[in-house]
Amino acid sequence: MNARHYALALPHPDVLRDRCRAVATLEAILSPEQEWRHHSFNAAWSDHEEMASGHNGSGDDWSIVFGPDGVFIRGFDHESPMSPAGNGGELWPGLLDGLPDVFRKQVREPAFLLGDTRPRWRPARRRARLRATFVLWRTDDDTAWQTGEGITFPAVPHLTPDGTDQLQILCAEGTAAFIAFATDYYELDRLDPAAVEHVYALRPLTTAVIAALNPELTVDDLAHDVAEIGYPTG
Repeated sequence: MNARHYALALPHPDVLRDRCRAVATLEAILSPEQEWRHHSFNAAWSDHEEMASGHNGSGDDWSIVFGPDGVFIRGFDHESPMSPAGNGGELWPGLLDGLPDVFRKQVREPAFLLGDTRPRWRPARRRARLRATFVLWRTDDDTAWQTGEGITFPAVPHLTPDGTDQLQILCAEGTAAFIAFATDYYELDRLDPAAVEHVYALRPLTTAVIAALNPELTVDDLAHDVAEIGYPTG
């Protein structure tokens, strides 16, 4: 599996956006401490952009920017042979082939950059590179997700040489994948499936739903997270 496979598995951008908001809200309920959450969503990333993001706490992360011209996805796997760290500080060949100009600003976004990994003794101007081992995108005019046209993926025993398996939950239909992830990640005995489905459907949060997921929280406790995520309130 690699970016080409996930380009076929990712849902329509509208569905993806809703799914990102849902999993971010579920994790806000399960983990009041934001630094321990795997998934996040910022509905006000910029004046005209929203951003979903995720990290596993072990050096791997991804970002999905929803903007007026489409959606840009960037992800990084620190163990991937496609990392700039193992390629003289350069992006993997073909990673950005065919990237539309409307997404070029994301390649320069400071939050997505990895410092120059070349040895300091090399006589070259230091620079930053996109922190990425996989990149996907979809403009408003596209009918499918796109990835670099000229990528040759490394022949290694990894199932996902570029780290795109980090998007697996967002590609999965239904709630089973999230429930399996959350029960393991948060070391839970079980997770109420009806409450998870309620949030996945983006229905307004209720005291009963929150209590089913985390009895220590109230609706008021989640006010800040709900506003940041842009979760529907009525």
